[in-house]
Amino acid sequence: MDHIVTVQDAVTAFADFMEPTSGELDAIELEMPAVLADVDLLDAQIITLDRTPSELDARRIRRAHRKVLAARRALANTTTDATSAGVGA
Repeated sequence: MDHIVTVQDAVTAFADFMEPTSGELDAIELEMPAVLADVDLLDAQIITLDRTPSELDARRIRRAHRKVLAARRALANTTTDATSAGVGA
């Protein structure tokens, strides 16, 4: 009969090395406005799942969609500016 044992030591042995680096945290912080805009759009869409969307719901979805596009555009421009300036190299 084989015994089932935990591998907790093997799993947590590398926990210090699995933490995000400061560069990764900076990248997450840079993308956070786009992520939050996506969440707002999903919230607006989820509200309309169980009912017929009203004019207010349609406006809320359009506004959230514009916010997503603006956040992604700002993120793309920021990323492009950083790589063209030589920061990303």
